[in-house]
Amino acid sequence: MTMSRRNLLAGAGAAAATTLLARTAGAQSFPFTPNQRYPDPAVQILDPSFAKYRIYSSTVEQVATGMRWAEGPAYFPEGGYLLFSDIPNNRIMKFDEKTNQTSVFRANANYANGNARDRQGRLVTCEHSVTRRVTRTEKDGKITVLADKFEGKRLNAPNDIVVKSDDTIWFTDPLFGINGEWEGKKEKPEQATTNVYRLTKDGKLTAVITDIVNPNGLAFSPDEKKLYVVEWKGTPNRSIWSFDVNDDGTVGGKTKLIDAADQGALDGFRVDRDGNLWCGWGSNGALQGEPTDVGGRKVFQLKGKSEDLDGVMVFSPAGKPLAHIRLPERCANLTFGGPKNNRLYMTSCHSVYALYVESHGAV
Repeated sequence: MTMSRRNLLAGAGAAAATTLLARTAGAQSFPFTPNQRYPDPAVQILDPSFAKYRIYSSTVEQVATGMRWAEGPAYFPEGGYLLFSDIPNNRIMKFDEKTNQTSVFRANANYANGNARDRQGRLVTCEHSVTRRVTRTEKDGKITVLADKFEGKRLNAPNDIVVKSDDTIWFTDPLFGINGEWEGKKEKPEQATTNVYRLTKDGKLTAVITDIVNPNGLAFSPDEKKLYVVEWKGTPNRSIWSFDVNDDGTVGGKTKLIDAADQGALDGFRVDRDGNLWCGWGSNGALQGEPTDVGGRKVFQLKGKSEDLDGVMVFSPAGKPLAHIRLPERCANLTFGGPKNNRLYMTSCHSVYALYVESHGAV
């Protein structure tokens, strides 16, 4: 009885802290009730091969809420916490697994978007707007600028970021952070193309991919012989392209791996140890070609229903759909975390959700 009361009080405290956080930020906080029965019907198996990754007695949990647009999760095993961006609120947030508390890690974060942990346990961040740069937070809290220009011109809006085992940093540079005032400051781009960059330990910055329209999420295969990159627009659907990674850091062999179709939204994703791609998913906002009658008005409806699309899609290394983890909000990005690297954290619009799986993130 004492333990139950303690758990109840802890849960109430966490909920109160999250609600307070949401109120101070002026964002929306949403209630969420996990599914009571096992297995969780939110985990939809599309191919029998996914069954081994589902934990029968695990359900989707909401661990934080109160953001305007949650993005860029990065897990730090040394401290047992998750860092993620709340872009319109211009801050990086911290979720502590030990206390279940969410707090502001950094305010005035230059509209930080993608985050990653480097091989030395430091935070590397894509500052999405205003500064338009990639930075590293040192162990003493100081911020080091790693890249802000290419060939003498400012970067567009660094978006997502990964660190390879050789300590090179790879990041995408679309236009989103300078297209309007919602996620930053509207400015004119200086780069002629939207690129994927490779940054070496000695500071050399190279544009390894220049022919993708607004590259977004990116990740390596477990053996790092493949680089996967989301193209936000231009194929014409959102897609994930696969590239061969050469020993000298160049890439080639471009192949379309996944097509989101005309209503799906690919954004950020991660790869597990078996090479499966766990992809943030939802509606891309595309409209039907013709309006329909709604209450006497002609309304252009979305292509596909958001409630049928929102969540995480899992694909095999060959691009075959394996599962859909359904969420009440569109998932923009995700990462693996937890002490055993088998807890899937999903940053989804206003909230962060988590699910234990029988899979582990590729390191």
